[in-house]
Amino acid sequence: MIEQKKDYLIKIDKNQVLALIPARGGSKGVPKKNIQRVKGYPLIAYSIVAAKLSEEIHRVIVSTDSEEIARIALQFGAEVPFLRPKEFASDLSGDIEFVEHAIQYLYDKERSIPEYLVHLRATTPLREIEIIDRAIAYCREHQECCSLRSAHVASESPYKWFLKSQEGYYKSMQEGLDNDTANTARQNFPDVYIPDGYVDVIKSSYVIQNHKLHGDKMLAFVSPDCTEVDTVEDLDYIKYQIEKSGSKLYEYLKQNF
Repeated sequence: MIEQKKDYLIKIDKNQVLALIPARGGSKGVPKKNIQRVKGYPLIAYSIVAAKLSEEIHRVIVSTDSEEIARIALQFGAEVPFLRPKEFASDLSGDIEFVEHAIQYLYDKERSIPEYLVHLRATTPLREIEIIDRAIAYCREHQECCSLRSAHVASESPYKWFLKSQEGYYKSMQEGLDNDTANTARQNFPDVYIPDGYVDVIKSSYVIQNHKLHGDKMLAFVSPDCTEVDTVEDLDYIKYQIEKSGSKLYEYLKQNF
């Protein structure tokens, strides 16, 4: 937990943008998920390269508790200036823990904290660099926001979903919406957005003052739908997507590593 709020805030560099890629060593669903090979390259390499090729991002740091992941991250051009303590890398650890740990390190060792932390999850490997840059620029344009989070439009509206009563009857999820209206065309309802791992932008100043990541003014950034890796089948699907549609990140990896 960050304590010296006033002193920390003095050290914030409003112009600096740092990509922060978290990558725990442990993973129950897919062992060593963050370094599983996708078309010959570790999963995390795709996020590192996306950050390195960004025109908005100045530095790329991988936050990991694993020496193996650290070695691989260094090979692909990321900085790994610290190993994350195990207590911040458990299955139950929240994102706030690795973010505050990174801010603490930057304050202690460099006496300078980038205002914008771009959270890129290693488990979302296929991104367009231009979209990352657009998200960062959009956040910078809205100085009043606490953070930015990407999300894509839900293909099926939850306004059309039902609950089931104890008596076994369906009931609309939204108070005041009758069952017949809920069963009309989805175009009759507002768009609903599903948060994803495409790109988040976190403001260090907000984290330091509030010990929270997002806040009430979390800026909405509509991103393309993206595949997030949770299973072995997801890894296979990522390979299929690259083979079908190509990937600038994969082409860069082939040419440079």
